[in-house]
Amino acid sequence: MTSTDRNTSPDRSAGPASGPGPRTATTTDPDARTAGTDARTDPRAAGTDARTAPGAGAAARAAGRLLAFARRPYWDRPDPAYRIRRWPDLTALLLATVFFWSSLTPSLVPRPWYLQGIVGGITAAIGYALGSTLAWLFRALVRHRPAERTRTRCWQAYWLLSPVLAVWLISESARMQRQLRVLQGLPPTLTWHTPMIALIALGLLLTALLIARSVRLGAVTLIRLLGRLLPRPVAYAVGAALSALVVLVGVRDVVFDRGVVDLADRIAEATNDGTKDGIRRPVSRHVTGGPGSLVPWRDLGYQGRNFTGSTPTRAALTAWTGRPAREPVRVYVPSALPAAFTDDPPFAAQARLAVRELERTGAFDRAVLAVAGTTGTGWIDPNVTEALEYMYGGDTATVAVQYSYLPSWVSFLVDKEKAGQATRALLDAVRARLGTLPADRRPKLVVTGESLGAYAVEASFGTADALLAGTDGALLMGPPHFSPISREIRRDRDPGSPVWRPQYRGGAHIRFAQFPRTDLERPAVDWRRPRAVYLQNASDPVVWWSPELLLDRPEWLDEPLGPDVTPEISWFPFVAFWQTSVDMTVSYGVDAPHGHRYGAGAVDGWAAVLPPPDWTAADTARLRAFIGHRRAPY
Repeated sequence: MTSTDRNTSPDRSAGPASGPGPRTATTTDPDARTAGTDARTDPRAAGTDARTAPGAGAAARAAGRLLAFARRPYWDRPDPAYRIRRWPDLTALLLATVFFWSSLTPSLVPRPWYLQGIVGGITAAIGYALGSTLAWLFRALVRHRPAERTRTRCWQAYWLLSPVLAVWLISESARMQRQLRVLQGLPPTLTWHTPMIALIALGLLLTALLIARSVRLGAVTLIRLLGRLLPRPVAYAVGAALSALVVLVGVRDVVFDRGVVDLADRIAEATNDGTKDGIRRPVSRHVTGGPGSLVPWRDLGYQGRNFTGSTPTRAALTAWTGRPAREPVRVYVPSALPAAFTDDPPFAAQARLAVRELERTGAFDRAVLAVAGTTGTGWIDPNVTEALEYMYGGDTATVAVQYSYLPSWVSFLVDKEKAGQATRALLDAVRARLGTLPADRRPKLVVTGESLGAYAVEASFGTADALLAGTDGALLMGPPHFSPISREIRRDRDPGSPVWRPQYRGGAHIRFAQFPRTDLERPAVDWRRPRAVYLQNASDPVVWWSPELLLDRPEWLDEPLGPDVTPEISWFPFVAFWQTSVDMTVSYGVDAPHGHRYGAGAVDGWAAVLPPPDWTAADTARLRAFIGHRRAPY
């Protein structure tokens, strides 16, 4: 075969055109051959044009290069060996762009521009993966291919329209974010860096694409090496399985467990050894960490010291109530136990120590005993505890155990079951001790918790009937979507009530509220005891986040929407999941009652669940104002 024959023979190894690769000596583009012939046969013409109109010549050359750039992915066939440098697939890019545009719609809470870029990049990468898969299936199942010129025109239309539409849609997203801010009581001013949003999204997309193609190259190389030793079908199966195993182990064990989780653990451990500014060791013997405490102050951990060290004094309670008050009881058991309590299983030992502390502090002769579920770090909302203490003039006891010091999102992934187990052990021990007391001398038992703490309480009972039967009342705020009792109530709610404000069994015992002053008055029927109040904001992403958002449209997007949910919100596969995931990181960036903030709503909640005998609506309003003027230390 001559040199000419080799140059003009077809490239048998090339697949469908999708990107640039090694060139053959002669291009198949008839326009390019014509242009080349003209340049060789009449070089003086090009020189004359360049000399007579240098600006026009430069513009023509730039336009020619741009046109060649847009056309190249189809006129030059790729070498299949180039798996990292090959040109992106048009179908995949189109789907990635659509996913990015969809991520620009508003979600539950306002988000800053840099998180918008992250959401856009992640969802664009997912769109690219889906588009690439669809394109591969099409090529595998359908032999027909669009004409080269048709595909070229599609590329040119993409490069022309997508940047313009992207800029316009990012600007529109800023307008929608401003409207959402106004709806949730925030100033409409917003910094929205359009170029940076696009660059962050593009950078994440390219990074994901590079990683995916590197993994693919490694898998192909492994299959090729195995093919020297094994039959081809076996080599493909073994190579694919080994590659998937390496990726799974690498992501789960190396990147996540030894990377993200270990880093979060080290940071949380360092934080757990500290103490918040202004917190001092209590001087009251009725508080864990104070004189006579079975748990030393230094062992309480960051959140334990915050909880016990901020207990209101008797003087402060007396000044507010206007009558003699008692020193409140606060008992907190950390995850690290004293040596004397390490013989029992961890949760049983914590419960035994908690009951001993309750006995030491005189908790069982108080009017109310509250068992509080904690978040992943061991945090308890101070508004909830103090509202009950001021309401009863200090004649209360609150007890909690810490099952973890990790952030709640890490605890959800690695410690979620511990939350229910630790709280259940505590409740069982407390109820057993209460059972030894005469019925007329027992304090009222109530339970409370926020976020993962609400899940811990719900997991301790399992059903709504068990919660009502086992307590004298409950105040739960922002329960995560996976909380068992909340899921039961939403699933079995009365017909016609929205999922964000479910009415359960006619509101006889359990009611939901975002604006407690009005919501708890509905329905206008007899509200029997025991009562359970759920404070649940329609815009709380912690309540609504679920893996089901990946593929299923949630009920909370059905009409009517919640009072602080923008009508411009929408659901798009995969996109809504990542939007809500990012919303959780900024859910404290709004004021109550929006996002994951509940503020002084606990005052109205306790007033509805278990008020003192002489408590009035005016007392509720006064205490709400008092608690609301102090911003809780989130």
